[in-house]
Amino acid sequence: MPKDRTEVSCCVKYLLFFFNVFFWVIGSLTVAIGLYARFEKTEYQDFFNDIMMDPAFALIIVGGIMFIIGFTGCIGALRENVCLLKFFSVILAIIFFLYLALGVFVFVFQDKVQGIVADKLDTTIDKYRDNVDLQSFIDGVQQNFKCCGGTDYNDWQRNIYFNCSSPGAEACGVPFSCCREDTLNTQCGYNIRKPLHTETDRNVVIYTRGCIDAVKEWFKENMIVLGGIAVGLALMQIMGICFANSLISDVKMQMARWERDIY
Repeated sequence: MPKDRTEVSCCVKYLLFFFNVFFWVIGSLTVAIGLYARFEKTEYQDFFNDIMMDPAFALIIVGGIMFIIGFTGCIGALRENVCLLKFFSVILAIIFFLYLALGVFVFVFQDKVQGIVADKLDTTIDKYRDNVDLQSFIDGVQQNFKCCGGTDYNDWQRNIYFNCSSPGAEACGVPFSCCREDTLNTQCGYNIRKPLHTETDRNVVIYTRGCIDAVKEWFKENMIVLGGIAVGLALMQIMGICFANSLISDVKMQMARWERDIY
């Protein structure tokens, strides 16, 4: 007697399996990076005094969710377990709607989000010389985005080392990362904010626009690329939900067929 053909699509089953293996691995790596950043890079914890604002904490949470989703998706697909597949599908759907809600929130409350970023950036400027990691962070932002300070270069007046009343050599200056020079010159920003320099002089030597405006401009210039990535992620989530529901349907059909054969 010929063997009955299975109702479960092997193509969908193994596509879903390998799809989730990828997320399982990425989730594990993300958790590992988050744990390392949280427990080894303790210098950042003075800046991120609110644990909910700590990028390391965010990496641990996101990586943990990815690990759980990948695990349930892998085992559910491989074992054709309906409960695990339903759990996978529901969690992925919840994440999808949270993803949309976050996008809407950022778009609607742009000013509020900008205010939070500005406050954190101001804190970083205040502690610029207190923490090597924070110093590297702000230098990287200013060099990559070609900017200086949060709102503008005058924000460095708040730092005790760059304040014009400071007795040090850096008084009324800005960090070297504000400079337009391609070569590293740690003294090029010295005294640049003193009244003897005109705005034209400053524009020649340093970047005068603030990093908040620079980042906003970068987002506008790369909106198509960022939008494409966002749409790609959304499509991957929708595909995962569709594959899971298709496999659930196939498994239920196969189970119903077995019950008919038994009875």
